[in-house]
Amino acid sequence: MKMNRGCSTARRKPGPFKIGSISAASSRALRGCLAVCVVVTCVAASQPAVAQAPPAPVSPPARFLVVLDAAHGGDDPGGRLSNGQPEKTFTLALSIRLRSLLGARGIQVVTTRESDATVAPNRRAEIANHANAQACLSLHASESGSGIHLFASSLAPAQPARFPAWKTAQAAWVTRSLALAGVLNSALLHAGMNVTLGRIALPAIDSMTCPAIAIEIAPERVPGHPSAAELDDPAYQARVAEAVAAALLEWRTEAHQP
Repeated sequence: MKMNRGCSTARRKPGPFKIGSISAASSRALRGCLAVCVVVTCVAASQPAVAQAPPAPVSPPARFLVVLDAAHGGDDPGGRLSNGQPEKTFTLALSIRLRSLLGARGIQVVTTRESDATVAPNRRAEIANHANAQACLSLHASESGSGIHLFASSLAPAQPARFPAWKTAQAAWVTRSLALAGVLNSALLHAGMNVTLGRIALPAIDSMTCPAIAIEIAPERVPGHPSAAELDDPAYQARVAEAVAAALLEWRTEAHQP
């Protein structure tokens, strides 16, 4: 088929792609937006970076340590109890029971003996002083008297010395020791026990540089009261140990107060 020569079949070259024009109002709005962005960016860049404060350090709990001194031991049996048991056996058993109770309450414990061993009075004082204890309890037992006897050193209070004399070092701590005896007395009375307070010369305690008290446990014999508890009564032993542990918890609170 012949094509009509009158018809033009020439191809047009593609022209450049053109963006449609925008209105004058839109142009002004766009320029304003760009100006605001530039100003905000410049202001933000000119501001110094604010460093975040590091988290406050967590202070470790204040240290609190108790020395338990099971009296006698080894070649020194102590007194003879009514059931034929030597005092050294009773005091060691009480020390072990107290160590368990205090440890369960988060209190550090150092003992002067863990077995039937002979420990000299000077060595007992050395252990307490080296441990830098907040309290030392010297544990005793007796068939005489009734209830619990608390003894503080009979030394007169004295000012602390840089180099305290060995046999009178406790003089600088007598006031604190008497305060410890008061806390023990309150806890034991609260547990329904008969308590006697006293002061006496104590060879081991007199050389200690910490609050120190001797606790002597006797059978529970209350005049006019039908009930009685002997030293070998497990329930009585448990009551004494629980009351002493409660007292030391109270003492820890007082020791940590400013």
